[in-house]
Amino acid sequence: MATAQVTPDNDVVFAEIFIAAPPARVFEAITDPKQASQWWGQKGLYRLTSTQADFRVGGKYRNEGESIDGKTFSVEGEYLEIDPPRLLVHTWKSSYSGFQETIVRWELEPRDVHGLQHHGPARVGTGTVVKIRHSGFAGDIASAQGHGEGWKRVLGWMQAFVEKGETVETRR
Repeated sequence: MATAQVTPDNDVVFAEIFIAAPPARVFEAITDPKQASQWWGQKGLYRLTSTQADFRVGGKYRNEGESIDGKTFSVEGEYLEIDPPRLLVHTWKSSYSGFQETIVRWELEPRDVHGLQHHGPARVGTGTVVKIRHSGFAGDIASAQGHGEGWKRVLGWMQAFVEKGETVETRR
């Protein structure tokens, strides 16, 4: 189960989850627009309707979606650091936050099924701890807390997709 917490100054959200799959598989689910559009969302809440990515440092991405009430939203940004399969850093500007720019840092750490960290080639049965650091909320408590809850949902959706193949369409 995903966890999230907001720093006391309401500037940074930290979220984390363990996924029973190697880091390369998890990184692919995060960065491949075709896969992300399959798992990012939930019936009765919201879903992505379009994903575009120029996956390189300095490249741009844009995701568009629709909420259950038919309202559209978008999230866009630029890739700042890419080091597959362990690190992805990008800016985040969402229409629902007035396009305030924040920064999302994804760190993927290999772990075995017993939670022990290891280095070197991933072994069969390897899992991944996904850590998100979403910063730049500048004390906006509502936005920071809302993103914290959002990241818990998103990480849970990604875990269900990678581990069990659940999509927006098949998830209950």
